[in-house]
Amino acid sequence: MHMMKFLDSTHYVIKAELAREKIPAMAGYPFDLPAISRMDELVFHPKVTYIVGENGSGKSTLIEAIAVAFGFNAEGGSIHFNFSTRNSLSELYNYLKLQRGLKKPRDGFFLRAESFYNVATYIEELDATPAASRRIIDSYGGCSLHEQSHGEAFFSLFMNRFGGNGLYILDEPEAALSPSRQMAFLSRMHELVCQNSQFIIATHSPIIMAYPDAAIYAIDANGMQQTPYEKTDHFIIYRQFMKDYQDMLKILMT
Repeated sequence: MHMMKFLDSTHYVIKAELAREKIPAMAGYPFDLPAISRMDELVFHPKVTYIVGENGSGKSTLIEAIAVAFGFNAEGGSIHFNFSTRNSLSELYNYLKLQRGLKKPRDGFFLRAESFYNVATYIEELDATPAASRRIIDSYGGCSLHEQSHGEAFFSLFMNRFGGNGLYILDEPEAALSPSRQMAFLSRMHELVCQNSQFIIATHSPIIMAYPDAAIYAIDANGMQQTPYEKTDHFIIYRQFMKDYQDMLKILMT
């Protein structure tokens, strides 16, 4: 797996290394996934790193393991969240070694689109306890995340909870966002990058992955390779479809 070396003192996490010598067998899940089977190390960009690939390629499994290895809750949330709704965590994090930067992030969050509902419920449960001295939801804009649409709740998270000087690990943040909100997310992400933040993102969205100063790692059957934005399957397929969608529909529907 070819990786570029990024030399920058603003990393919060520099790279993830797979401790192959400690893995009992590479034949079973999750070690037989394309994202993992040929991985030795994954070098992160100090600003934005994307992990992209087909469904089932292992990108969400990998990003979950990175988050848990750093200290985040497997279902998402801040570094201090500690809850479990359903134990579906793979053992991969036990075999990942993270090289951290000299600085520690002052903020951080792990977003899993599929379990964000559980995070919202956990926040409400914490705020309902008698010992709560202040409402956690105030850090998310003050309005219950359950009382907003899924997309509005995601955007409240990005706009209110993300405060800069942070490490933000996001699994498919586009899942609840319209195209215009995805572009707004790019703008917000740039603001946070300018405030010394680092992002690691698994995504299917060619809008989300368009940030200009970033590293994109594309997963296929041969493993994971750093890939220019315009050469990712996501960009090529979307461009072909939008350029001549009528002919594409004819092909798809014959």
